[in-house]
Amino acid sequence: MAKYLKTLIQYVPVKPVSIFPRSPVPVDRARESENVRIGKLLLIIAALAMVVALTACGGSEEGQTPSDEAVAPDAPEETQAQSAEEQANAPEDPTLNLSVPSMERISDAPIPDTFGDDEESLKNFAGIHLQGTGFPWQDEANVYIAGHRLGYPNTASFLAFWDIDNVSEGDQVFVTDANGREYTYEVFQTLEVQPTDLFVTEPLEGRNILTLQTCTLPDYANRLVVQAELQDTRA
Repeated sequence: MAKYLKTLIQYVPVKPVSIFPRSPVPVDRARESENVRIGKLLLIIAALAMVVALTACGGSEEGQTPSDEAVAPDAPEETQAQSAEEQANAPEDPTLNLSVPSMERISDAPIPDTFGDDEESLKNFAGIHLQGTGFPWQDEANVYIAGHRLGYPNTASFLAFWDIDNVSEGDQVFVTDANGREYTYEVFQTLEVQPTDLFVTEPLEGRNILTLQTCTLPDYANRLVVQAELQDTRA
């Protein structure tokens, strides 16, 4: 060990010591340097605060399940059945494409039809259409779409529904089915419900509505629900 220390010491550069006294640093320059140091410190503190905030919101590492795992509810007690005419007009592929102009990451996002605890689909898509709920081509339906607030890094689910709070009454939501038909919905209400409140999955009599659902912040304890009503359909 002494041999290695001796060798290491031999290669440590020695800074020459000046015998002349240093010139005093001007007061203005000293204050400027101090301000720069304080500014850098504040930036570091702000960055750490952001990390803590994301952690509190259920941050997820790649490959891990986010804390808002149970984002989608169970299927409704009764499947929203389609009439013979509706079935005849329905596309073979039930996948929908969703666009919400008020949400930054939801633009022509494919939404598969699947069950509520299909975490693989919730991970790889911006959201899912809850199996057993209605479709846009039905006269009376609740087109129920759920997605993660935080989701998984490097996937379509990451931060997909993060800014759903930007959606307000009167905003439009656009859906396109596999046959190319376009459906325009207008938001009429926002609700906060318990995870066990399945009434939000049920249709409203005589109306075709669309529901967007994700978890509330900061602890994902409840569910935020945005509902919109069909205004226009174009083939």
